[in-house]
Parts: sequence; structure tokens; C-alpha cells
Amino acid sequence: MRLSFGLEQRQVQKQVMAPRMIQSMEILQLPMMALEERIEQELIDNPILETREEVSPTDTEKENPDAPTTEEKELVVDESDNNSDDFERLLEMDREFPDHFNDAPRRSVSEISDAGDRKLDAMANIEARTETLHNHLQRQLGELDLQEDLRSMAERIVSSLDSNGYVTGSLQDILPPTADPASLHLVEKALEVVQQLDPPGVGARDLRECLLGQLTPDMLMYDALTVLISDHLDDLHHNRLPAIQKKTGFSVEYIQKAWEELRGLNPKPGAMFTAVSAPTVTPDLFADHMDDGSYKIRLEEGRMPSLRISKYYRDRFLSGRASPEEKEFIKRKINSAQWLIESIEQRRSTVTRVAQAIIDHQTRFLDEGPEAIEPLKMQQIADKVGVHVTTVSRAVGDKWVQTPRGIYALKRFFAGGTKSNDGEDIAWDAIRLKLQELIDKEDKSKPYSDDELVGELTKHGFTAARRTITKYRKKMGIPSSRQRRDWTKVKEKKEPVS
Repeated sequence: MRLSFGLEQRQVQKQVMAPRMIQSMEILQLPMMALEERIEQELIDNPILETREEVSPTDTEKENPDAPTTEEKELVVDESDNNSDDFERLLEMDREFPDHFNDAPRRSVSEISDAGDRKLDAMANIEARTETLHNHLQRQLGELDLQEDLRSMAERIVSSLDSNGYVTGSLQDILPPTADPASLHLVEKALEVVQQLDPPGVGARDLRECLLGQLTPDMLMYDALTVLISDHLDDLHHNRLPAIQKKTGFSVEYIQKAWEELRGLNPKPGAMFTAVSAPTVTPDLFADHMDDGSYKIRLEEGRMPSLRISKYYRDRFLSGRASPEEKEFIKRKINSAQWLIESIEQRRSTVTRVAQAIIDHQTRFLDEGPEAIEPLKMQQIADKVGVHVTTVSRAVGDKWVQTPRGIYALKRFFAGGTKSNDGEDIAWDAIRLKLQELIDKEDKSKPYSDDELVGELTKHGFTAARRTITKYRKKMGIPSSRQRRDWTKVKEKKEPVS
């Protein structure tokens, strides 16, 4: 009976742990930008989670995810909770606000019209020109019946807007140097005109004004949005929903619903007119070159918020004032929050250890270049770090590292290989580079055949079969020796005789 109960208990425990392990694996394989989005969504879905700006050593010790899992220690403690508004920081949030709103800008009427025009242009084989924010606003000003001095001042404001559609500097700076300081009222009136233009929110001086400019009385939850934007942006930024609840009387559920509406606004209304460029790769890790010649891996975490469990809910859970249903809800959300914090910590440790092991193996790659890459398999790193090979695969997936030689995908450092004439391991990447070098330097009138390439590679210490050379040559897009020779003859015929 006792043995049966033990097996049954382990089976139940396995079933409970499975979803958590799945979440840990998902967190592990997320690149930094995707992890930031995941944390942002968790902050919205789980009112127990909060962000914090600074953590003292005492708080870090209290909030250690590895602490005993008793009721009180499972609830992360932070005695330095402060929900007061920081208005100075709020004024800077237009530059610091970490994507708590949808990145995709709202489609304006003119944007929809431009999309139709672009289709017609394509049919006529005419290249469409990208309209700039300033041109878009100037065209709208031209359609308004304004006095000349007011129009001129509005145009000056439009010219001063940054790429996101914000007014930079003070209104006093917009005045011409020779203008009467009393003309400031004209600037204020002109700013009101600009702020009525499309896209909504343009011409704002800070984030709060930008978001308020996008509200209309017919919007759902207009009054609640006005209150949240006007007085509680900083509380929303740090997920301090209990503080908002206390100050406004709104329920947490009502605040979360309004927050969802708030996310539909655009914090950068002018960005939709910015020229589209190729997306840049954001490194997750940095390989710093040390004085002793080694490389030290550090994880990029500057943009990722530090998480904690709400002191308000912790106190409510422990005080006994909560109803059984509320207590069960808080406990479930605390468990979810705690597991997320632990998963992020586990990701930090695993990714760093795996990346360090990879870089330690590929030091010559970083010192001498890609031609010095060493053969490396994921199983080797798994054995060295002491994890399963699938964990290594998840840890390196979609992760990039900044090195003194540039940014590389972590998977780039894994390469199959063969043995050299001296029995030394050589990566296939090194053979491909040497193959390209031989073909680039060959006599174009008598190019190497694949058999001759095998011989040339052997002279340089590389061992490879003919079929392997043929496969790599085709994969690299290099024609056969006959095609290369024919192409050279055609090219010589087309060149004029001097």
C-alpha cells in the first residue's frame, strides 16, 4: 500500500510539473526582444507581478527564487515599496517608455488612401514616393483657412517636430530670434492647430499629451482613460494596479480593461512616416575580450525589467482578510509569478553558461576569423555544461552575440568537420573558405576540375572526398570547371581589343 501511494504521488507530481517545465523551455528559447514582450504581457495578465527600478542587497536576498517555498517565503517580500508618483520621470517617459503600447501605428485615412494609390502606381509601373511627416502636415495646413501669421507659426512648429511627431524643446525656442516675447501666445494657438491635424497625437510635448490627444469623447472608457493617462502613467508603467485602485476607486479588473484600450493608442504617431529600413539584429549576449586573451560572456539585460511580487497582495494573503475565493486566486497568481521569475533566472544561467562554453571552444574563430572555426557539435557543449542536448538547442536558438569581430548567431559557431592530413580536426566551414579561395585564384582559362580541387586542398592539409567537393561547390553556387571556362571565353569575346 505504501509503495503504491508513493508511485501515485510521484505520478501526480509529474503531471503538475509538466506545464511548468514547458513554460521554462519556452522562456529559455525566447530571444531578448521576445522575452521583453512576454514579460510585458505577463504584467498585464497577472496583477500580482510588479516591476522595480532598483533592488537593494537585502531585497535581493529576500526575493531569492531558490528560497524555501513556505507560504510567507513563497510570497516575495519587498519592504521598500513606494507607489508615489514621480512626475519628473513621467516627463521623460516619451523617451524611456518600454513599448507598453502596440508597435503598429493606427492606419489613418490618408494612409489607406496612399495604399490604394501605390497599387495604381504599380500597375502603371510608376514608383510611389514615400510621404514624409512634414509634407503630410504641411498639406493639411494648406487646406485650412488660417491667418497668415498663425499659418506661418504653425509651419514653424511642424518643421521643429522630431521623427516621432513630438515638439522638441520649449515653445519659446520656436519663436524667431527677433520676435517679441509677447508672441508666445501665438505659438500656443498655433500648437493647438497642429495638434488637431492627422495623425492623432502629433505635436505633443510629452507622452501624456500625445496619448490624451488621441482620445475622443465617443471612445469606450473615455473617462477612465483620461484619468489613467493624466495621473497614473507611471503607476501603469510599474504595474502598480493596487495604487491606482486606491487612488481612483476603480476595481483592478476595470483598470486592466482600460489598460487594454490604452494599448491601442500610438505613443509615436509620426513613426509611420519614417522610411522603412531593414530590421537590425539585437544581440542577446556580449563577448568581452579580457586582458588575458580570453572572452567573457555577459547577458544583455539592460532593457528587461526586474520583477517582484506585489507587497499589497502578499499582505492581503497573509492578513487573513481575503475571502477563500480571493485567497485561492492570489495563491494561484503568486505561484504563476514565482515560476515566471524562476524561469527567467534559469534562462539567464543556462544561456550564459552555454554561450560561455561555445565561446571558450571557438576562441581562435574570434582571434583569427571564420577560417579558424573549430568543429563543434551541440552534444559537446551539452556534456561540458551538464545539460541535455535539446536544452543547448533551445538556448542557442535565435540568440545573437556581439563580438569584437561583429554580431554572430550562436548557431554559427557549430560546425561539422573532418580530419586533416596530420589527424587534426578541421571544420567544414574552413574547407569551404579554402575552396572559394582556390577557385578565386585559379587560371580562368584552365579552371580546376573537382578532382584537381581535391588535390589542391590536400596540398593545404585538407582531406575531402570528390563528392563532398562537388556538393559544396554546388551549394556555394559555383559552376563546374567547363561552365567556368566557357563563361571566361564568352567574356573575352565581349571585351574590346585595345
